Amino acid sequence: MEAERERQAGNPPDTWQEHWFDHRQLLRLYYSDGHCAIYLDADVRQAQIRWLPGYISQVWEYSKATYGNAFGPDPRIYSIHHAGRHGGGHAGYYVSPVHDYRNVSDCGLDTWREGDALAPELPAHEIGHTVESANNGTHGSPAYEIWGDSKWAEFYIYDLYTALGMHRAARRVHRQFTGNADDFPQPGTRWFRDWFYPLWRDCGQAAVMARFFGQLAMHFPRDQDGTYTRRMNWGEYVHFTSGAAAADLGGQAARAFGWPRERAAQLERAREQFPGVTY
Repeated sequence: MEAERERQAGNPPDTWQEHWFDHRQLLRLYYSDGHCAIYLDADVRQAQIRWLPGYISQVWEYSKATYGNAFGPDPRIYSIHHAGRHGGGHAGYYVSPVHDYRNVSDCGLDTWREGDALAPELPAHEIGHTVESANNGTHGSPAYEIWGDSKWAEFYIYDLYTALGMHRAARRVHRQFTGNADDFPQPGTRWFRDWFYPLWRDCGQAAVMARFFGQLAMHFPRDQDGTYTRRMNWGEYVHFTSGAAAADLGGQAARAFGWPRERAAQLERAREQFPGVTY
């Protein structure tokens, strides 16, 4: 398997036949550099995507510099773009044969005009999953069942837009994410307003989540291949986030999410089980 990963880390091929899920398109390489390889299906209009190479390259360059340059043997993100099919997106990771041992963002929109809000946001969301699930030489996202598909993504996208100087887009998503309310872990939860944005604002912006992922890689259970062996509970999540923030976030978590008795017990157990995480 390791030899196959190394082989796949060579120069991106000119074509790539999809063979995952319901995807069966023959993709063609549109652009590649040291940070990204961009593939298109036949219906993507190239006149709409001249902005994509610079953007995707910057996104992955920033992500590696910020969250640790340990995302597998290939330095690139493979950014796949469909038009008029496969709406939405998914991610793939270098440890898996599903996408030929590559870190992948695979997205579909009707059009890829730069001015459409989803055109930069959708691949950023999927690339955020690679940051979440393949950082520091590890595989998996122990916190996924805590924050779900999109809550970490809100932190990642807002920080990314800010860091890349996309200030109008950053203001737009700040308004959007601040207004979002979710029904987990309790109805009316405001993940961005009451949790992730205060973390970003008060604890070093992206550095707080870089520390979170780094501490997970150092302390949370994983097998010899670097795959996490289980998901976190709420007490563990707050413990590791407190370690990343260098502050006890139990009170903030209670205000943001509610704090049933079992979570308090989980937090005490997490402090005992992971004494290397301090604050």
